Amino acid sequence: MSAVDAVAAPGAVGAQSAIARIAELQALVARATGAEQVAPAAPAQHGGASFASALTAAGVGQQVASAALGAPGAGYGSNVTAAGTANLGEPSPFDGLIAAAAQRYGLDPAVLKGLIRAESNFDPSATSGAGAAGLVQLMPGTAASLGVTDRLDPAQSIDGGARYLRQQLDAFGGDLTLALAAYNAGPGAVRRFGGVPPYAETQAYVQKVVAYADQYRSAPAAPAHGALPPTTGSGSIT
Repeated sequence: MSAVDAVAAPGAVGAQSAIARIAELQALVARATGAEQVAPAAPAQHGGASFASALTAAGVGQQVASAALGAPGAGYGSNVTAAGTANLGEPSPFDGLIAAAAQRYGLDPAVLKGLIRAESNFDPSATSGAGAAGLVQLMPGTAASLGVTDRLDPAQSIDGGARYLRQQLDAFGGDLTLALAAYNAGPGAVRRFGGVPPYAETQAYVQKVVAYADQYRSAPAAPAHGALPPTTGSGSIT
């Protein structure tokens, strides 16, 4: 398994100001759409996703909505188009699964895609000498705890990896750096060292996932059709 290095969301706001901002944004949406209120979509896990989607559809900046709602990954800026689809840059065969899992668990899809690239370089059959397997390199015990019965199945693997990353974010106060370090080295090691462990592999992994995520965010949206170009670089299998 692997880890990430991130900075706190620059637009973070307090609970009271977030509530006030949400009210302002709701009024803005109502005026923009001519509706008296925004009908909420089905509630998403970890909260806030459905309202953020409504704001995006109404043309309100995704970064503002994410910051106001305290959404994970808000500090990375928007990689969601007006149609609500993730801009994951260079395409992979798993972009649909990645975007869906990221939305389900409140993750930045670029980070999740960067994690998969670092872990397996998008090879669903990848295995490691330590016993990790699949796109997100789950160990057998971790997979079982996440309800993953087939680690080589792309849908199960991506869902399990996204859920595990979400667990680490929750455990470390939303700090993506620590969450990704925990993904790579284990949450026990992060707690023991009080931060990213002094392991060269973990530190390099964190930097690699962040760099990949930045690359995906800055890349132009991938075409809907056509051949899939190969990814660059190779993921770390730990």
